[in-house]
Amino acid sequence: MTGVVLVIGAVAVACGFGEEDESPYVGAAEVCDGVFAGPLEQTVESVTGATSFYRLRGEGLGRVSENIKDGHASGRSWTVGEKLCKMVPKDSNARDDATIDFSIYAPQDVGDTKPREGVRFFALGKESVASARGARIYFECVSPRMKGSDERPARIYAAFSDAEDRGDALENLKENLTVVNAASLAVAERLNCENNGGLREKPDLRPLP
Repeated sequence: MTGVVLVIGAVAVACGFGEEDESPYVGAAEVCDGVFAGPLEQTVESVTGATSFYRLRGEGLGRVSENIKDGHASGRSWTVGEKLCKMVPKDSNARDDATIDFSIYAPQDVGDTKPREGVRFFALGKESVASARGARIYFECVSPRMKGSDERPARIYAAFSDAEDRGDALENLKENLTVVNAASLAVAERLNCENNGGLREKPDLRPLP
């Protein structure tokens, strides 16, 4: 078997198999380039409501990091995002997927921390926010892999979007933020960001007043 095409709703997703016995499904440990392997597997399962996902060939950490480096080198204030991955639960349709994207953000995109209905701000990175349908983190990266970043740090934006509205209880928001923090930390490590862009494996999940 060299390839299988799974039709999810109206969307055809190609999943190329390397071996005949490779399953078309993976667990939480394997989605998104394996950035959630370990204790965070349960968090991903809780957030997505699934334990098995379609095996999708996404852009991955390599493509994301190259896109960020190119975006920083361009000197533009912002760039179009690159998808790290899409998480589509088994036996679902295209409307049930969750995605994680990265891009370069403009300076004016941060700083407005006025209270908003259903949205909480947190003390992560340059700025971070979570809602019932996802979370996002803004952080800066100084790296020898990006020329001039010591004077002009790369402004990195990470967004986790979930199709399912799980409600805006604080614990749900923290789980959403935990997911995007893990992906952001993996990208920061891949880029050799100084001090990992201020991100931690065990993030500070205190909401701001």
